[in-house]
Amino acid sequence: MTEEIIIAGFGGQGVLSMGKILAYSGMMQNKEVSWMPSYGPEMRGGTANVTVIISDERISSPILNQFDTAIILNQQSMDKFENSVKKGGVLIYDPNGITRHPERKDINIYTVEAADESAKIGLAKVFNMIVLGAFLKLKPLIEPEYMRKGLEKSLPPRHHNTIPENERAIETGKKIIKARYLMN
Repeated sequence: MTEEIIIAGFGGQGVLSMGKILAYSGMMQNKEVSWMPSYGPEMRGGTANVTVIISDERISSPILNQFDTAIILNQQSMDKFENSVKKGGVLIYDPNGITRHPERKDINIYTVEAADESAKIGLAKVFNMIVLGAFLKLKPLIEPEYMRKGLEKSLPPRHHNTIPENERAIETGKKIIKARYLMN
């Protein structure tokens, strides 16, 4: 099993953190992982993306042009990465701020209204964990106990008190993901 993932959006949306938590969780589960971030010079508001590979086998290269799954959090990333999803792959996106929805018919497309949900519960900072939960519902690569270990490893000790709310956000994401288009 090898899963090649791109997560892309604006800086400040937790794109890199989401990838880092996923990668650490995979490591804690004794998977081979690769985490390769890419971002502009802006601290917030610029585009950011991260490639994560989780595998049972050795990873030959972290550089990819095609992905099994794309997690898209803004229109610029949709424009850039929609066509990079492998045929038969998965595209997950938050429709908030998306003006041109994906149109491909050779991939499975899902929405997760994470921005709305995180605003509704008053915790904008768990937006990325809601999205991560949606991904894990479709691709349960990481067992829950290893997600906790990944959160503990990636978050500084002073933020470990937020782990339970992050875990609740992951569970919320699993509940609110919706199929937009499923190929035959």
